[in-house]
Amino acid sequence: MTDMMHNFELLQPSSLNEAVSLLDKYGEDGWVIAGGKDSLDWFKDRVKRPKYLVDLSNVQELRAIIDKGDYLSIGPMVTLAELNSNKLIRGAFPVLSEAAGRVASPQIRNSGTVGGNICQDTRCSYYRDGFPCYRAGGNTCYANTPTAMNREHTLFEAKRCVAVTPSDLAPALSVLDAEMVIARDGKNRTVQVKDFFIGPEIDIERMTAVEKKKGDLLVEIRIPKTWASSKQYFEKAADRQVWDFALVNVAMVAKLSVDGKITGCQIACGAIQCTPRRLEDVESLVVGETPGAELQKLVERVAARGAKPLNYNQFKAPLMSQLAKRAIRSLSA
Repeated sequence: MTDMMHNFELLQPSSLNEAVSLLDKYGEDGWVIAGGKDSLDWFKDRVKRPKYLVDLSNVQELRAIIDKGDYLSIGPMVTLAELNSNKLIRGAFPVLSEAAGRVASPQIRNSGTVGGNICQDTRCSYYRDGFPCYRAGGNTCYANTPTAMNREHTLFEAKRCVAVTPSDLAPALSVLDAEMVIARDGKNRTVQVKDFFIGPEIDIERMTAVEKKKGDLLVEIRIPKTWASSKQYFEKAADRQVWDFALVNVAMVAKLSVDGKITGCQIACGAIQCTPRRLEDVESLVVGETPGAELQKLVERVAARGAKPLNYNQFKAPLMSQLAKRAIRSLSA
């Protein structure tokens, strides 16, 4: 029966130390709830049944956006609407602001959080419907069979599981070289964004470096100012403009010389593999070039190189190529 949640004990810490202490205490029996947009789905479908919910809504230390000089500090409890409208973010990192503004709907952005968006689990329907797949501890990928419906699934790095990251913020954070600060046992560790999002070859039951079973808590996102006020671009392709998760999205940051040549570029796509995918072939191709029509054609040709579509997602490869081309085209404006 769906839409009927299991019994649990709700814990509402008032400080970060108290929240970390509770997660250390309850370990795999505990569950962090921020905006609740992903968690409540799991509970209603009775797939996840934690005994203790640690609600972070009263932890003010996690709700700020602060200029720390060399980087901007973003608390994981900052809402997506706040991230989208914040003047510091819009001024220095419009790619992140735009990504936040494309998540779901205004109602969800008003309560959904930054931490929740980047730490959310995959949306694979087989996994979320309770099938005993690899990610759920079983021995089959139900989305990768001859009759599977896998329109939203991976183009790259299909190692047993073919699920993709659902986060719109993930590719933007990837190109901005973000750092994530994770607390455990009263100590913090800093994880580079390239190591924060993980694939099935590292741990097929997780999508990030946050290990819930060990009491991990994401406490800060740091955005270095390396790419502040550079040329930036974000675009999301989805079935509908609101509510839907991305079929493919793209984020790019770039710097141009006085004569219009590209001196630096980082570009990444989401929803095409389990982690945000940096398009390194595109990055190396465009540096030193002028972003004209010929370069756009070359980018379109190499962006999806190596893609291995499944039964029903062949359209994703040309879509990915078009989004990468459009990102580079934006540099000509």
